[in-house]
Amino acid sequence: MKVLVNGKTRRFFCGACALVIVSAFFCAAAVWAKPEHAVLSAFLCPLLCGCVTVLLYYDYLRQQEQVIEDAKKQITDFIAGNENARIACNEEGELYRLFHEVNSLAAILNARAENEQRMKEFLKQMISDISHQLKTPLAALNIYNGILKEEGEHMPTVQEFSERSEQELDRIDTLVQNLLKITKLDAGTIVINKKDENVSEMMETVRKHFLYRAGQEGKELRLVGEENVVLFCDACWIVEAFDNLVKNALDHMKEGGMVTLEWRQSAAMVQICVKDNGSGIHPEDLYHIFKRFYRSRFSKDTQGIGLGLPLAKAVIEAHNGSIEVQSDLGSGTAFIVNFLIS
Repeated sequence: MKVLVNGKTRRFFCGACALVIVSAFFCAAAVWAKPEHAVLSAFLCPLLCGCVTVLLYYDYLRQQEQVIEDAKKQITDFIAGNENARIACNEEGELYRLFHEVNSLAAILNARAENEQRMKEFLKQMISDISHQLKTPLAALNIYNGILKEEGEHMPTVQEFSERSEQELDRIDTLVQNLLKITKLDAGTIVINKKDENVSEMMETVRKHFLYRAGQEGKELRLVGEENVVLFCDACWIVEAFDNLVKNALDHMKEGGMVTLEWRQSAAMVQICVKDNGSGIHPEDLYHIFKRFYRSRFSKDTQGIGLGLPLAKAVIEAHNGSIEVQSDLGSGTAFIVNFLIS
């Protein structure tokens, strides 16, 4: 029987059987020696045997409980980060076979974690190399384009194509920067330095980034919220995320539109909303807008590259936050970001 493979179980079973045999022997001997006490002997011998069996069973259960507690402690240590935590499985039996499988699983997870770490280091180095290689030609192209624009000041055709070239170079630069940022977030190579930051000041920074563009396009940026709301975060990355949300709102609004940055704090969370009264999002697109490079067949936007919203979502989730979108086609869109207060 497999159940008797384990030494402790086998010893307990053999001990219980021996007790039954000894008890039966002593009971028979007592009845034979003193027949007048046969009833008492028949009662006391099984009672004594049962008591000893219960004690043996209790000791057996205590040992098994200790084994399981030790196993739970090793598993907890492994989950907490101790890569060398292993369950002792130097005995036989189904339970120890299970422990052996758990140890094998831990070894496999460690090997995969090491491979992932090596891949992250490789990706980090590759991203650094790509960034270095792309910055130089982009800077040179911007300089050359600026020279062409100056030289062709009185040539409308040259001016027109210089401006178009400048727009495309800006798009390439934005694409490269967003790709680098989102890839670094995926690779886990970015350190997020969190500290208490004033939400009002961060939203004011976001507003300043787009103040000139909004003025040029006849749009308005509005801030609504209390000045003493504090969020435990990395201010640079939070500003980056909301920059992308505001840019998305401005891209889909006509002249005279308004973007509102609104925040509030409750007992459990800090909530920040980016609302606009633009064209809204088609219902078919709502489930896809956070996918990378997603382009709606209903959108008239030809400038977007489909990375701003995924990047914002990645940054927010890196801060243990969540983002959802509510939109009415033709009326406007609201991105609602929630950060739980720990």
